[in-house]
Amino acid sequence: MDISAQALTTCEVASDGGAISLGFVDSAGNPATITLSLKQVGALVMTLPRLLDHALQTRYGDRSLRYAYPLASWIVEQSTDAAQRMVTLQTEDGFSVCFSGPREQQNQLGEALMAQPRLNVRLRAN
Repeated sequence: MDISAQALTTCEVASDGGAISLGFVDSAGNPATITLSLKQVGALVMTLPRLLDHALQTRYGDRSLRYAYPLASWIVEQSTDAAQRMVTLQTEDGFSVCFSGPREQQNQLGEALMAQPRLNVRLRAN
């Protein structure tokens, strides 16, 4: 079955936290819902950014394009695993992603952020 969504209407978490439901209106105007387990949602979340980049690159014929989210805030915190720290990046509208990694990897990231940018990079706003 191929369903073309016209509009996303609701996003809900199951009462037991074991699934997420997405409500939408299909191209015929009919309401529909898809319910996904946490495992399925995790796989979808990991796949969507790559698909979004690929769609932009295909649409505009430019392999350098990336869908970039404007960073509003970030938090670095210690994980319950003493060898890991967590970094959460958040946009102004509340979208956030949390990454975990060892301290050395985060030190390398900090050094990369402090390095001078490459001068031969083309910048384009979307």
